[in-house]
Amino acid sequence: MKTALVVRGGWDGHQPVEATERFIPHLERNGYVVRVEEATDVYADADYMATVDLVMQANTMNTIDPEHLAGLIAAVQNGTGMGGWHGGIADSYRNSADYLHMIGGQFAHHAAVEPERRTGEQSDNYLDYTIQISPDRRDHPIVAGLDDFSLTTEQYWVLSDSYNDVLASTTVAARSFDAWNRPVVSPSVWTREWGKGRIFVCTAGHRVEVLDHPSVRTIIERGLLWASR
Repeated sequence: MKTALVVRGGWDGHQPVEATERFIPHLERNGYVVRVEEATDVYADADYMATVDLVMQANTMNTIDPEHLAGLIAAVQNGTGMGGWHGGIADSYRNSADYLHMIGGQFAHHAAVEPERRTGEQSDNYLDYTIQISPDRRDHPIVAGLDDFSLTTEQYWVLSDSYNDVLASTTVAARSFDAWNRPVVSPSVWTREWGKGRIFVCTAGHRVEVLDHPSVRTIIERGLLWASR
């Protein structure tokens, strides 16, 4: 049997409970014993973390105790895989440069609709956009057989680096009312090796409706298994 640890919490707008519950059965069908935690204290339990094959994290805009973070980083470096989506992994602990360094990308922005259309709701940041599979990575097991696909949801602009293996990206348009003056290509799906561990990130997944998109769900299900020890 393999072991998966689900750590969830943070901003309720990302539906951490409902979102993770969509993927726990997938892990169980693939032979994982799943433990769910609502806080990061478990990361500091070195004996337990040494037995974890996969961390699935959905914990947005939270903070993390240095001891908890040290335990997570040590586990990944020793072979524990880590995966997640959207702000649950790419906007988790803004107080920690070491976490951002390990994950390989930090949410910076999601563009909004035209100023006159904004109502103050989450939907202000829902845009029509395309996720494009990287042409030279179409044979990667996470995206194999998938075509480019369109979504209407938050389009993440991510600060990242060239150590990532980018499997898919999206182009953020530059419009007359935006502060930037040319289109920006941002990674949408990437993997990263950290010590002996593997990391998987999908930036789509703002709410469960996005997670239910067939391509998004396929990418996340495959990515979690790919990242696992």
